[in-house]
Amino acid sequence: MYRPPSSKTVALDTGLDYHYLEWEGADAEHTVVLVHGFLDFAWGWLGAARAGLSERFHLVAPDMRGHGDSDRVGPGGYYYFFDYIADLVSFIEQVGRGRVSLVGHSMGGSICGYYTGTYPDKVHKLALLEGMGPPEMNGPMPERVDFWIRSARAARQRTPKPSATVADAAARLRRHDALLDESLSLELAEHGTRELEDGSRVFKHDPLHMTRGPIPYKVDVAVEFWQRIQCPTLVVEGAESAQRLSPEEAPRRMGRLPAHEYLLLDGAAHMMQRHRPAELASALVDFLSDSAL
Repeated sequence: MYRPPSSKTVALDTGLDYHYLEWEGADAEHTVVLVHGFLDFAWGWLGAARAGLSERFHLVAPDMRGHGDSDRVGPGGYYYFFDYIADLVSFIEQVGRGRVSLVGHSMGGSICGYYTGTYPDKVHKLALLEGMGPPEMNGPMPERVDFWIRSARAARQRTPKPSATVADAAARLRRHDALLDESLSLELAEHGTRELEDGSRVFKHDPLHMTRGPIPYKVDVAVEFWQRIQCPTLVVEGAESAQRLSPEEAPRRMGRLPAHEYLLLDGAAHMMQRHRPAELASALVDFLSDSAL
């Protein structure tokens, strides 16, 4: 029987307070950390947790910095990618138990891959859900830095556009995700927005996330981390996703991983944990259980 998660907060040694959800499953000594993607949050894993994942493991899902109910960086700060890895180190040190496995979606997959490559002996198993990085980013760096400065300045001055009600916020989510069902969208909108004085709702993520950072993504940098990974790894892509690796790029990236499995999830696009939560939960339970590989 599904039991709702506990909502908790932990103080990281990076100076931020992280909010996270925790489910106590049958294997209390196997901690599975669910790391969400860009502009998502801990509650985004609700469907998969409810579909059986939470019954099997000690499951924890943090809101990454500037997302959900975790702290924002504050005045003068920015979201440099490797700050997420430092946060994850402190988070796992405090909530991890006997064995720690990581499941990362999209941006969260990159975070988990970098963490595992940095600390290969600390990860029991790794699952990357469309989490092997975006396309290679090229172009002149001076122009990129100038664009970053201008866009960040504008974002700090911009007022987020509110939604009149939770239902309106849910409708906004569905406009950006055609496969998201109404019931789940309402739950995500309820948890993912905060109420203003006039009763309207705004999404909780820091608007500064909507800017493009100054440091471009480079596959060769990621490869330095991937080739150090030692644990079994599962790569999952959505069959309907526009963000799947191309037939040319997939072998290049996945070929840098150690023993790994690949799964193409039917009926799912990029936000697979929303679209096919039961199928994803089943695949993750099979992979993360000790009998896998």
